Amino acid sequence: MQPLEYFRPAVVYHTWFQMDDDTDTETDANVGETIGRDVSELSTALGDAYRGELDRETTWRSRLDQTTTWSVTVMAAILTWAFSSPDNPHYIILVGVLVATLFLLIEARRYRDYDVYRSRVRLFQQNLLVTTLDPAQEVEHGDWREKLAADYRDPTMKITLLEAVEHRLRRIYLALISVLLLAWLFRITAFMPETPFLEAASIGTLPGTVVLAIVGSFYLGLLGILLRRDEREAKGEFEDEAIGEWKDSSD
Repeated sequence: MQPLEYFRPAVVYHTWFQMDDDTDTETDANVGETIGRDVSELSTALGDAYRGELDRETTWRSRLDQTTTWSVTVMAAILTWAFSSPDNPHYIILVGVLVATLFLLIEARRYRDYDVYRSRVRLFQQNLLVTTLDPAQEVEHGDWREKLAADYRDPTMKITLLEAVEHRLRRIYLALISVLLLAWLFRITAFMPETPFLEAASIGTLPGTVVLAIVGSFYLGLLGILLRRDEREAKGEFEDEAIGEWKDSSD
């Protein structure tokens, strides 16, 4: 029979923490300092950190898609029911507007979390990968390691909730909410052609003028959000649709 030592699992120590028997265990502070002085160990740590941030960015991006899918599904169900019978109340479409707005706020909050990880990924790409691939390029941020370290120590949101709402509204929800508005107006005029518009727009004892004033104020508020001129803080957005020359198939 083989001796018991033969079946004993091997213990592998990473070079970061490998010690001689006569030396004390390194403190947590010294571990980071040792890695920072060793180029190979630092490259490994940065590579692992970049892959981790990229995975988090991808995860939060998929959560944004989920919220959009829920909103489209609910909106389609509401419109189908609202137009299925003339007896169904028209204000159910306005309820759909409120639901879409709720999803907009949820998605805006998720977008803020997504932007945190995307900002870190862009910091890696702009200052590490760019100079690695093309050493002639200059570093975008000379203190990028300090910025990244500070963000790891005290994570903060990079954009305001208002900017996140404006971004998701411009990219996705403006079209969805506009469709609901047009559907509501069509539902009132097409299904009740003989009824005056203001009377058809009324909801119970609430006059049509009040309903129109509330709906108009809501959409004017959305328009005001879209027209805000504050400088964007979101990082890495494709605001200008420039086509890179290296993608030209004629070359």
